[in-house]
Amino acid sequence: MKAVCWQGTKKIGVETVPDPTIINPRDAIVKITSTAICGSDLHLYNGFNPTMKQGDILGHEFMGEIVELGSAVRNKKIGDRVVVPFTISCGSCFFCNRDLWSLCDNSNPNAWMVEKVMGHSPSGLFGYSHLTGGYAGGQAEYARVPFADVGLFKIPDELTDEQVLFLTDIFPTGYMAAENCDIQPGDTVAIWGCGPVGQFAIRSAFLLGADRVIAIDRVPERLQMAQQGGAEILNFEEVEVGEALKEMTGGRGPDSVMDAVGMEAHGMGLEGFYDKAMQAVRMETDRPNVLRQAIVACRKGGTVSVPGVYTGFVDKIPMGAFMNKGLTMKTGQTHVHRYLQPLTERIQKGEIDPSFLITHTLPIDQAPHAYDIFRNKQDSCIKVVLKP
Repeated sequence: MKAVCWQGTKKIGVETVPDPTIINPRDAIVKITSTAICGSDLHLYNGFNPTMKQGDILGHEFMGEIVELGSAVRNKKIGDRVVVPFTISCGSCFFCNRDLWSLCDNSNPNAWMVEKVMGHSPSGLFGYSHLTGGYAGGQAEYARVPFADVGLFKIPDELTDEQVLFLTDIFPTGYMAAENCDIQPGDTVAIWGCGPVGQFAIRSAFLLGADRVIAIDRVPERLQMAQQGGAEILNFEEVEVGEALKEMTGGRGPDSVMDAVGMEAHGMGLEGFYDKAMQAVRMETDRPNVLRQAIVACRKGGTVSVPGVYTGFVDKIPMGAFMNKGLTMKTGQTHVHRYLQPLTERIQKGEIDPSFLITHTLPIDQAPHAYDIFRNKQDSCIKVVLKP
């Protein structure tokens, strides 16, 4: 089969690799009909995860049709059209039983690697390095899905791939990030980052009752899409964001703030130079410019929600502001399984059509070009869907 493979930092290729096979009785093989490139994939593309190996298959946003089932999977059938959560969860451990699916204790065979750095391991993830299990990803023609009896979610026939594909990751991620803001009637939410997760966070904040959403970015087409979703917008290259947020909220600050950017935040001036230099010499692994801004900007007693991916260590976090303002921080990989049914129902009711996000649909053979325009924000690219 054809698959998008990591070949080194800033280098991917479409290779012919062996088809996946059933390994465990709870496995399924899915023929992929749609798959997407996520902003998190760029962290791997840019070389920020040291556990990638040449030939690893990328991708964790994919869906398709079941073509083979392990003997223990009795609640699905061949031919079912399904989406696949990017988090791999067993369904029976301490954390799965508490609806904390991305913290599954049984799905990361390389948990020992993460424990050395983080103390405990999150769940396994598709196509996201050997740190999270070394599972083959879904930017391919076929994929093996472990714990298929738990992970595969059947899609209503009337919904298109484009409407449901993002249930695999970014729609639940944006929704959980907004839910973590503990939005109350009349609230103002400030969101840094108008990429795919930020766009869903904007719309999810309104679905959950926010009165105002202020979106912060610098890319014109992203800001325009955010504005179309109802947000007020700030270009951080044109204004001082902290002062602008104070002015827009009568000096109090937003009720909750969200870092939808994560480890590769684009900093300005001396602070931006500092983070890039520290990252280059491995004195910090991630660039937390947005996280610093969000903590300082949030109103007293507010909430900091962090859906943006961080992988290691950051520097110069304003803990004094965080503690003395009495802030709450909520974060984590998304518990996708928790949101599949309720978000599908929102799509069916017409409350949201996730296909608004798609700017490019390309055959999988053009994946290197797709990564290039997505990473470099060319051709007004916000979200790419690949068709195997």
